[in-house]
Amino acid sequence: MREARRPTPEIARSGAAREVLLGGGIGLGFILVSALLITAFGGYSFTWAGDGFVSVGWTAVVVQIGAAVTEELLFRGLALQALEQLWGSRAAIVITSLFFGVAHLGAPGASAWSGLAIALEAGVLLGAAFLWRRNIWFVVGLHFAWNTTEQLLGIPVSGHAPKGLFTVDIHGSTLLTGGSFGLEASIMPVLMGVGIAVLMLFRAHRSGGIKSRRSALR
Repeated sequence: MREARRPTPEIARSGAAREVLLGGGIGLGFILVSALLITAFGGYSFTWAGDGFVSVGWTAVVVQIGAAVTEELLFRGLALQALEQLWGSRAAIVITSLFFGVAHLGAPGASAWSGLAIALEAGVLLGAAFLWRRNIWFVVGLHFAWNTTEQLLGIPVSGHAPKGLFTVDIHGSTLLTGGSFGLEASIMPVLMGVGIAVLMLFRAHRSGGIKSRRSALR
């Protein structure tokens, strides 16, 4: 890309479908397991909404693919890599994660806790995913499946509550359920997201995907 003034293998079309599917599988599993755990502890109960499967599903796909592509190109495609060139991978992931959390503070039902939760479970996880695979399609797939699964389950997506296939009733503490902000403000995905991110960062380190400030400037 001319704008990047460098080769951009992270957006190469070759292998893109495989990366999207791999990331999507992780995103799907992450949300389903989180929702299952919250339900098992009595936080969620689901009922079929009765709306058209095709229309609801198509709307969710269109809305969430736009959000995933836009946010990942901005935060991981541009910001993380630009900061990485200046200060290395560790600083880049910390800074972009904090900004990702701040960017969600304007959402309905947002709080200081939800911003921190988003920074940890999403900012760190998605940043770690990029450093591991060095592929924007992988991160887009993860982000897209994450948001779409939440919406189809009827769980608010970062405070927004578009129509889903199910209606979710919320019971118990906000720390468990995330309250009106949704699953992303629950402690469950925060713990899971940080754990998965640590594994990804370990894999990234072993494969040479973690750059120091000195090596990034070369």
